Amino acid sequence: MPEQATALVVEDDEKIRRVLRNVLEDDGFAVLEAEDADSALGYVETQKLDLVTLDIQLGKDNGMDVLRRIRAVSGVPVIMVTGKDDVIDRVLGLEIGADDYITKPFHVREVLARIHAVARRYAVIEDQQEEPAIDVQVYLMDGLTIVPDRMELLDRNGNDCGSTTADMALLKIFLERPNRALSRDQLMDLIGGVEWSPLDRTIDNQVARLRKKIERNPAAPKLIKTVRGVGYMLACDVKLFQPEDVGSKSA
Repeated sequence: MPEQATALVVEDDEKIRRVLRNVLEDDGFAVLEAEDADSALGYVETQKLDLVTLDIQLGKDNGMDVLRRIRAVSGVPVIMVTGKDDVIDRVLGLEIGADDYITKPFHVREVLARIHAVARRYAVIEDQQEEPAIDVQVYLMDGLTIVPDRMELLDRNGNDCGSTTADMALLKIFLERPNRALSRDQLMDLIGGVEWSPLDRTIDNQVARLRKKIERNPAAPKLIKTVRGVGYMLACDVKLFQPEDVGSKSA
């Protein structure tokens, strides 16, 4: 790594903040700390960050509001820190744009596993962005335009849908395997996630969030269909368009 990665820990509990700082520093990060919304957003707007851990219960501030404001200005990976019983908050956080979550009380190994899983997803996209432009792939689907290498998801009017890395990672898996039923295990493996249990709703939450961005009617999805007893399937035709196609058509 040519430059040391920088992480921001947003947490009002000093003990938890210190634990996360130690974990991240031991993993090679330079660590910044913030205990309130203003301090956190100040760092987001002025520093080059590679990771943010964000507590949902942030004292007088609302962690969800902080996440929304971060997503308005930055695509930095964000891992939410939630309480054991904050199921609704975890779902909402993923819908707003969090990349993953850690449940308190947490184990150091779980923290590292979550961080590394998110880092792998971002590393893949960064590597793809460094490839020559000739290799950029454009997917056309039901009026949507998707350019995974550039993190672009354009709606049927050409407007950017504001996709996150997690959204794009999941969508690309479906785009490369149209009309094929994929189990939750397969999806988690392909995304590069950590170990999960049948009660873990991570994949379901990510699918729900993605549907809101690509479906004409998310309440009655036609693109990403639920396959009962299996998982999910992209049930539509996908056209892969590459820049060299332009040359062949105009020749």
